Amino acid sequence: MTDHHVMPGHHGAGDDHVYLTLSEAGPELDGEARWAYGTGFSDPLLGVDTTVPAGLDGADLAAYCLMLGDDALVLAQRLTEWCTRAPELEEEVALTNLGLDLLGQARLLLTRAGQADGTGRGEDELAYWREAHEFRNVRLVEAPNGDFAHSVARLLLFATARGALYGLLAGHPDPVLAAVAARGVLELAYHQEYATAWTLRLGDGTPYSAARMQAGLDAVWPLLDELFTPHPVELRIGADPSALREPVLRTLAAVLAEAGLTVPEARPLAFVGGRAGRDGVHTEALGPLLAEFQVVARAHPGATW
Repeated sequence: MTDHHVMPGHHGAGDDHVYLTLSEAGPELDGEARWAYGTGFSDPLLGVDTTVPAGLDGADLAAYCLMLGDDALVLAQRLTEWCTRAPELEEEVALTNLGLDLLGQARLLLTRAGQADGTGRGEDELAYWREAHEFRNVRLVEAPNGDFAHSVARLLLFATARGALYGLLAGHPDPVLAAVAARGVLELAYHQEYATAWTLRLGDGTPYSAARMQAGLDAVWPLLDELFTPHPVELRIGADPSALREPVLRTLAAVLAEAGLTVPEARPLAFVGGRAGRDGVHTEALGPLLAEFQVVARAHPGATW
């Protein structure tokens, strides 16, 4: 996903260290770093020992980082699809920058996966040369964007749940994962703030905007439960996501109540034979997304520019 392939705005293989991208600090806004708008964080990973800590299984750590990294990578692609398509120019910039936040998280997590499992696979190999059934993202992030309200609803659900998870992972025994989570929780707090503001604006706007916002929530709500359904790898190496169900739902309910919207009562999207995105079982939407995402790298393997 480096600049010698198809990802703009990030350094490539010439970097001395993959984590050096975290040190591109810019000015802080009112003392709070917001990378989404060009500001930066101090580098929390430079010099961190990437050796898998004793007591952690490298294969499990790699699998877990793939899950989190694939979530971020796929949603980053969905968000950047709004470029030139959002209702206003400011929202195109905002959504694209939120996608770049997630892309940054994905790069670090995929790199960590290749380190932890001992294969040495890099972020590009994992991003561009896996098939859909090898991706481990939840199905929420791969769903088509729908209209703007639909995408706002999806972002609200994901950012709220993932921010809560990263809050737990900031204390993870793997120092790399902990540092990625500690940085990510700050970014996701802003993503949640952005989605909340638009949920309130649309929900408390005109009857038409409220209806569209409610329709977006109704569409994505069945995909939320998968974020709280623990996979065995998550229980062995990460944090139990089921513990986040109630606090996240309370937070979402409070936002929707303020916006004059209703918490959907839709049933969760069923698993297929007990398997879902964490097991490589996806919706039909992921294949076309990956085809577009991977086409340049696969058409010109090994190319640099």
